[in-house]
Amino acid sequence: MSLGSGGAGGARRALLVVDVQPTFCEGGALPVAGGNDVAHAIADYAREHRASYDLVVTTQDWHVEPGRHFAVPPEEPDYVDTWPPHGVAGTAEAELHPALADLRPDASVRKGAYAAAYSGFEGVDDKGRELADILREAEVAEVDVVGIAESHCVRATALDAIRLGLHTRVLTDLTVPVTPEQGAAARAELAAAGAVLTASTTLDA
Repeated sequence: MSLGSGGAGGARRALLVVDVQPTFCEGGALPVAGGNDVAHAIADYAREHRASYDLVVTTQDWHVEPGRHFAVPPEEPDYVDTWPPHGVAGTAEAELHPALADLRPDASVRKGAYAAAYSGFEGVDDKGRELADILREAEVAEVDVVGIAESHCVRATALDAIRLGLHTRVLTDLTVPVTPEQGAAARAELAAAGAVLTASTTLDA
């Protein structure tokens, strides 16, 4: 049975908040322009629309020793397969963004401890449950995906959600790409895969 089969009570929806961490925002180790603004916009949206979701799940890069994922000097990162150290487990930069202090997610998954991990579906929570298991247990059939960065971890998470049979929306005003060009490419790939791309302001209250 696919995740998208839903529960007996009808379609249940989750909000997936992907990697909204200081490490990916201005002032962090691997900043994305607009990251802080998106963090605050997500916090505002979640506060206003929490009742629309049966489940809210956060994901975090939480790197302990990710090997070749980090380019360690004198090696230079290629920003494709290797990156400057970021999201280091146990540091303030790897925690959820302070804007999300009142989010109170139903579950939190961390990914990338010992290898590169882009999709939130590669992470586990503190009980060892993978994101797919968390959603299945909650009988979630639909997900809205937001976070950082649209061109990387948001994209990978949304694509995995689609592969698992979930009806997937990416809220385009609540995410930001590394570059405009990479964002355009990600949106084209997501649309081709079946994701619904829409602004949060167009959704029913």
